[in-house]
Amino acid sequence: MTTMPMTFDAALIDLDGTLVHSLPDLAAAANLLLQDLNQAPMPDDMLAGFVGKGSRDMLRRMLEARSPAPAPPPDDARLDALVAQFFRHYRRINGQRSVVYPGVIEGLQAFQKAGVRLAVVTNKAFEFAEQLLAHTGLAEYFDLIVAGDSCSHKKPHPAPLLHACHYLDVAPERALMIGDSINDAQAARSAGVPVVLVPYGYNHGHDVQGLDVDGIVSSIEDAVRWAASAQPNHPAPP
Repeated sequence: MTTMPMTFDAALIDLDGTLVHSLPDLAAAANLLLQDLNQAPMPDDMLAGFVGKGSRDMLRRMLEARSPAPAPPPDDARLDALVAQFFRHYRRINGQRSVVYPGVIEGLQAFQKAGVRLAVVTNKAFEFAEQLLAHTGLAEYFDLIVAGDSCSHKKPHPAPLLHACHYLDVAPERALMIGDSINDAQAARSAGVPVVLVPYGYNHGHDVQGLDVDGIVSSIEDAVRWAASAQPNHPAPP
């Protein structure tokens, strides 16, 4: 892709389901935890619906799905212990089976050539985001990682996006959020950041076509084309 003039000064990009198909690693670690609890494994497609709001939320929803109704949800102390147990499994597995989506490398390189600064904005804990980016060879492209434990709030709260804009010294309207789910869309709208979504990620059962976004793009490479065609303060239509 040749260098394109850009409306945006920064691209804030989600990790799981947008840059990397990380579900195989998450599912493997989650099923090891279920094995520890003497419970049957959970299929990947079911776990995919629980990904996106951080490990704690994923495990809570997974355990609720496995509990006979009307069993109460695990209390905070129990959930803390299970999260720590899950992290022990995930620490060994993270990155081993994850795959970078088509068009990601090409898109990141094109953004860089156009002078667009890049940040990962994810609800994954910093330790695991950094590890996954290193394993997949994506770390070198990013100026910043804003993780689920970098701010006092996670997406869909706007705080992570605003933190990234502040660090990169970019006005929110001059940044572009690229994600895969309603969390990304809501966070961007609240932060005043234009947003486009890819249709292939972990979207919690919400079809991205029905979400309040500025565009749907087929890949990160396609997002570069979209960003090049957008007008200042008036994003291009989907």
